[in-house]
Amino acid sequence: MAIYYRGIFFLAASAFLGEGIEFLVNMILARDLGRHGLGLYMSILPSIFLLVLLSSFELHVSISKFIAEKEERYHRNILYHAITITIIFTSILLVLATIILPFIPVFNAYHPYVRWLVLILIPVISFTSVARGYFMGKNQMGKIAVSNFLRKIFQVIVLFLLFRYFEFNTEASLLIAIATLIGSEVVVFLYLFLNFMIQFQLLKRYPFSNLNRKAVRKNLMAVSVPTTSMRLFTAFIGAFQPFLIKAALVRSGLTQTLATEQFGMLMGVALSIGFFPAFIAHSLMTVLIPAVSKSHSEKDYTSLQKMLNQVMKLTLLYGVPAVFIFYLFADKLTSLFFHSPSAAAYLQMLWPFFLFHFFIMPLQAFLIGLGLIKDMFIHSIWATVISFTMIYLVGSLPEWRMDGVIIAMNTSSILLALMHYLTVCKKIGVTIFMKGVIRKTSER
Repeated sequence: MAIYYRGIFFLAASAFLGEGIEFLVNMILARDLGRHGLGLYMSILPSIFLLVLLSSFELHVSISKFIAEKEERYHRNILYHAITITIIFTSILLVLATIILPFIPVFNAYHPYVRWLVLILIPVISFTSVARGYFMGKNQMGKIAVSNFLRKIFQVIVLFLLFRYFEFNTEASLLIAIATLIGSEVVVFLYLFLNFMIQFQLLKRYPFSNLNRKAVRKNLMAVSVPTTSMRLFTAFIGAFQPFLIKAALVRSGLTQTLATEQFGMLMGVALSIGFFPAFIAHSLMTVLIPAVSKSHSEKDYTSLQKMLNQVMKLTLLYGVPAVFIFYLFADKLTSLFFHSPSAAAYLQMLWPFFLFHFFIMPLQAFLIGLGLIKDMFIHSIWATVISFTMIYLVGSLPEWRMDGVIIAMNTSSILLALMHYLTVCKKIGVTIFMKGVIRKTSER
């Protein structure tokens, strides 16, 4: 447990600094891109994140889980097979992306170079995922923490220097913003993969045992495939959501330009502020996946119950004060980006979305560690169907518009958190009030 808490501390401390820098990045983007430019930037991000997800194949999750469950003498063999899978998968994805990218219309509104810049992400993210998964499984969270910090500091320095000393039009500014984002991932890759290769060479000096190649790949795929499917669904939803929201707003009577600006206020300002404390939730998720996997493989339900109890209390401890501060100081916080009463109102209305999102992240780590990825996927489908239906039906009403969109987002977050929580409680043998229940003998 000491390693568990130390890992959370390292990740949370670096993530806090990283989120602070991310806040500065969004402020720079807001001021230099303008409202419409920020809306365009936020609209393309889900599509880029979709490619990132495909490239990672969620190998960091499957590798960290497998490394945590197996003895050290098997690690070298696991990594060898993971690298082989990565090389094959990356090669296939690069070929497919090169063929398909020219026909994807979402890139038409951006500089032509954007289409090809994103190809760099495929090998970079793929091999970074292998290194990240190994360090997560070994509970070497310090390296993950440093890599997260390097990503943010690179972004803020490059953006500040370029926008401070040079003038660009909107199209060029968007290109620079996206190129800087991709460059930050290259920096992370260089740091993590260099450290990974050093660790891999050290593993060669110690005794090792081979696992059956098919067994290793089966175990990696057993986590990567369903997790990637679930993340793909979420990413597709994320890529489609900007167009759905803007379509609903246009249907309610707004112009396309005004709808894009309001979407920029929602995603680039309100969500940027509200997700600031989520660095704690992300840190918990990163540490919990291998910790829960190990305890579950050992049938240690007492530790699992204790971890869940601690995670719920910690999330309440920081989540409630955070959303309270956002609600009280919404106007002052949003004015750091733009002087916009609309953005302040969006931030205030979104407090349930943020609070329950803080719970969703660690609960997803429990579901992955407990092997309940299918349940997590089903929960996401239900929450998304309800959310999108409400966005279109309520958001397109002239009297509701963005208020209706936010109500739909709040509903989705609450529903998803409750479904995750009830499923985890049932699996580890506690009631919703954290009281232990008698487990079946077969589960012991």
